Amino acid sequence: MIKQRKIELLAPAKNLECGIEAINHGADAVYIGAPKFGARAAAVNSLEDIEALVKHAHLYNARIYVTVNTILKEEELQETEEMIHALFRIGVDALIVQDMGITQLNLPPIPLHASTQMDNRTPEKVKFLKEAGFRQVVLARELSLREIKKIHDTCPEVPLEVFVHGALCVSYSGQCYVSQACFGRSANRGECAQFCRLPFSLVDSDGKVMVKDKHLLSLKDLNQSDELEQLLDAGASSFKIEGRLKDVSYVKNVTATYRQKLDAIFARRQEYVRASSGTCRFDFRPQLDKSFSRGFTHYFLHGRDKEIFSFDTPKSLGEEMGTMKEARGNYLTVAGLKSFNNGDGVCYIDEQGRLQGFRVNRVDGNKLYPQEMPQIKPRTRLYRNFDQEFERILSRKSAERKLSVSILLADNNFGFSLTLTDEDDNSVTLSLPREKELARTPQTDHLRTQLAKLGNTPFEAEKIEISFADNWFLPSSVLADFRRQAVEKLIAARRINYHQERAVWKPTNHAFPQTALTYLGNVMNTRAASFYQEHGVQQIAGAYEKERVEDAVLMFCKHCLRYSMGWCPIHQRVRSPYREPYFLVSNDGKRFRLEFDCKNCQMKVKAAQ
Repeated sequence: MIKQRKIELLAPAKNLECGIEAINHGADAVYIGAPKFGARAAAVNSLEDIEALVKHAHLYNARIYVTVNTILKEEELQETEEMIHALFRIGVDALIVQDMGITQLNLPPIPLHASTQMDNRTPEKVKFLKEAGFRQVVLARELSLREIKKIHDTCPEVPLEVFVHGALCVSYSGQCYVSQACFGRSANRGECAQFCRLPFSLVDSDGKVMVKDKHLLSLKDLNQSDELEQLLDAGASSFKIEGRLKDVSYVKNVTATYRQKLDAIFARRQEYVRASSGTCRFDFRPQLDKSFSRGFTHYFLHGRDKEIFSFDTPKSLGEEMGTMKEARGNYLTVAGLKSFNNGDGVCYIDEQGRLQGFRVNRVDGNKLYPQEMPQIKPRTRLYRNFDQEFERILSRKSAERKLSVSILLADNNFGFSLTLTDEDDNSVTLSLPREKELARTPQTDHLRTQLAKLGNTPFEAEKIEISFADNWFLPSSVLADFRRQAVEKLIAARRINYHQERAVWKPTNHAFPQTALTYLGNVMNTRAASFYQEHGVQQIAGAYEKERVEDAVLMFCKHCLRYSMGWCPIHQRVRSPYREPYFLVSNDGKRFRLEFDCKNCQMKVKAAQ
């Protein structure tokens, strides 16, 4: 008997619509923002909408996780506690949290997941969190396969959640303070100002400009769609798609892509099994380059890679389409293998390195007729960042998710019985007291046809059996009503039988991996401080948002500009021709000093003194 590990595809939801479509397109779980205190302040949801999503998801044994992953002020703790109880009452499966103060509240028995904002990158940290009571741990995006495997080997019973797709934070999760320092908007409070997407110049200590006006901290988007099997074998159990601010077409396309890829692996590898029920069918061909992206990277999954950044633009380039041949009058001719559609959005990088774009009015073969003629040079590479036809398909119903069901219609002494048994072995039987009458023509095929009409229900018939002692007649209207009642009963049975995990938080006192916490501990309230004290931490500094720190490191980045420029003394063994320290200078004149920590292979960003 092969021991199977349940594997979860975890999709984002900005709102109820995105959440429902994530489930319909194959998600095993969805994470969504709470009414307050989520790390995307612009993506909050009402309790009513979350409850509706829970109801839809649980029908397919899919789970709903709610993000309550900001650090909390003292005066917010009571409100947070009340909100958590409300979330528990409506059936939420788990909370994703950052603030340890939450563990000190009077909690209902709801599982807690450790947010990536906790900076989870070592076996020691993950082991601590597991022993504290966290049921799932979201790992830092910067980890390699080797590091993930090491964590899994140390903590084999802990479900490890890894990001597989979407936007990347350039600073280690939970260790970015630049938005707070520059704009008074805390990323740990859900108000990140996207500092890392701004343009900068790179200047040396002599004032020489090495790079001018580029998006030097902007990274490409993560795409591990071809690395899923390696991640599975390394120990990952939950594959997370980033995107709680993304639109519904992104959620549909990306979720469907990963669903198909995971299912193909499961068909070959019996030791892995999907975490929810139902089969998805799509009315489109999922394609990742059709959705928002800044280009793709594996980040540090296979070690350090030079091609992780998107210096030219922080905006979506989309799919490469070919090159511009020439401009003539009111149209452009294009050389490429892919065809454009009327209404497509096209973009390109101009001679100054800036992103430009135009909308296509009409397409005639390899001729594009823009709404306005762009200033574009021959041989310029063209990208499509809006595919009119693809978006049109996704604007309609683009998938359905069905639970397989076996149907048995039988006769008995009192009339008839109808039994429905679904793929999870939920079963209901309804009786129909009715006087029997013989039919004039054979009925079996007709009865099967009528019973198979499951239409807009969550079910599809896998097997239909008619067990009659004779050729009995049943009017179609009677049979339809009989089938409808049975379906309603089966839906009710699935809801009743849904297994909602319970987790009572119990106080512990095992040692935290550190005995002192600086501002990097993000301790905002007395409850969080109390948690760390109970676990052996002797010195606890307040959060940066609470107590401003002089000369603080504002960003801790695995991305290293010295390496990106080809001047890494360790990996590339090349000496820079410029004098350190280097500075990032923003367009509004703000200066930031760069420090290169070669021992830990990271770059630090500090405000210039």
